[in-house]
Amino acid sequence: MKLRRLGIWAVVVALSLPAFAAEERSGTISGYVRDTSGTPQMGAVVEIIGTAARTFTVFTDETGFYSAVDLLPGLYTVKVSAASFLPAWRDKIGLHPGVSTHLNVTLDSLLNAMRVVPAKNAPDDDDWKWTLRSVANRPVLRVFDDPSMGEEVEGNDETKGSLSLIAGSAAEGYGSGSDATTGFSVEKPVFSLDRVRLGGKVGYGDSTPVAILRAAYSHRLPDGSGPSMGISVRRFAPSDPNLHNASLQSMAFSAAEDFAVDNMLELRVGSEVQTIEFLGRVTAFRPHGSLDLHFSPNTVVSYNYATALPNIVGEGGSDSPISDVTQSDPRISVVNFTTQVERARHQELNVSHRWGKNSAQIAVFDDHVENTALLGTGNVTAAGGFLLPDVYSGTFTYAGDTLNADGLRLVLARKLSSDLTATLDYAYGGALDLAKPDVEIQNVQQWIGTQRRQALAAKLNGTIDRTHTRWIASYRWTDGQALTPVDMFNASPGQTDPYLSLFVRQPIPTMGFLPAHMEAVIDVRNLLAQGYVPVVAQDGQTVYFVQSARAIRGGVTINF
Repeated sequence: MKLRRLGIWAVVVALSLPAFAAEERSGTISGYVRDTSGTPQMGAVVEIIGTAARTFTVFTDETGFYSAVDLLPGLYTVKVSAASFLPAWRDKIGLHPGVSTHLNVTLDSLLNAMRVVPAKNAPDDDDWKWTLRSVANRPVLRVFDDPSMGEEVEGNDETKGSLSLIAGSAAEGYGSGSDATTGFSVEKPVFSLDRVRLGGKVGYGDSTPVAILRAAYSHRLPDGSGPSMGISVRRFAPSDPNLHNASLQSMAFSAAEDFAVDNMLELRVGSEVQTIEFLGRVTAFRPHGSLDLHFSPNTVVSYNYATALPNIVGEGGSDSPISDVTQSDPRISVVNFTTQVERARHQELNVSHRWGKNSAQIAVFDDHVENTALLGTGNVTAAGGFLLPDVYSGTFTYAGDTLNADGLRLVLARKLSSDLTATLDYAYGGALDLAKPDVEIQNVQQWIGTQRRQALAAKLNGTIDRTHTRWIASYRWTDGQALTPVDMFNASPGQTDPYLSLFVRQPIPTMGFLPAHMEAVIDVRNLLAQGYVPVVAQDGQTVYFVQSARAIRGGVTINF
């Protein structure tokens, strides 16, 4: 009798296991449907089309929410339609076993599609990284195990490109390009999950133009992980007859890999090998990596390791008018007509937390920089084998002393409204400085040392509703004279250029039949020309060391 009961229970368990396993393997696709103004759309038809020609149809509720449950793992196409709106398609949405995928869709009306000015971005909550990702008619794709967790991953299968025409004073440092540049970038998806990028910049001066070209490839899985690689080539015209009219050429190859483990752990590792031809040949190897541990949806602990300055473009990120090809900038100087490459090591441990509309980060870091490439500005007529002038930007570099410093950073951010964010950044660390004022430039080396400094920065960025103007205004103050910024490797949301800076991007109305849209850009850095440290050049003229040289540039970008 007992054996019979045991057999019955075994049959029941055996029959229930497939159902239980199927339940564990099933997934969910859900999200919100809104229009371009952010209004939820009730009654929208959401069709979930599977690779096996299976179609699931659900409808949105009064909040615009939809949910399709018990879906088998695989690739799905999501079609959303509603009265008075253009249908929206999202292809190749990957669904993993036991995973919930959150897909927000913004519907465009026919009238909005014909407007000459791009529609206002639909409001969306910012994540713990303080990054606003959603734009008109583009979904926000999140993949996570439960509805409260996850990192946003953009989904867009369209080819994108841009062309920028920028002119003005370009005093950003050696190798930054001339005062008139043309930048371009093209991004092409390949097999949905792969992307190929091509970008570059050409500057125009009195002699041979400066040219920068970068090609990159990346493979992204639905969870955001995957490998990437790129190659960059640079060439600059002769900078000084005293340097034998030597032209600088460099080539850099970079590779990186991202890993994600159970939405709790993210690991990014990579390196770059750079070869520079200038008064000889030098090679630099620059590894980097980071480890992010997600303790909760709003709290992340990160460790970062870097051997080169972060690729912060005009603090505007994707809003910057400069092509994103500056990652391989050769930070070099000259000593006795010999090229010196800046070699750095940065380690950082930080904790980021978000609550409501507020975000905070606290970090401790340790920096070690050898052959620090100091930035200077002024007319240099006698290089003497230890200055590296740049006729394009009107600046020069000087081989500074070694910087050894640890420090502390505190960042506070608050979203004041859907179109305005305020950020405060405080840093305490080391910076190189001159122990004696008005020294002769050939004697600067012996008077340079590391000094403890504090820096405080405030930044406002937002969008003007009616004109769709995007802007960033910031000011970074240092509590004493310094030749280098405090917290040089700051890549947090509080990062700003030294002193007063302003960036504006204004859409320009175009003809409706054109596939591209145009924008006017203004990029101003250190507007008040602060932080200039005077030294005496060999010809008796006064030149200056600066953290950031004053630069005012403007132009037009065309996005398509």
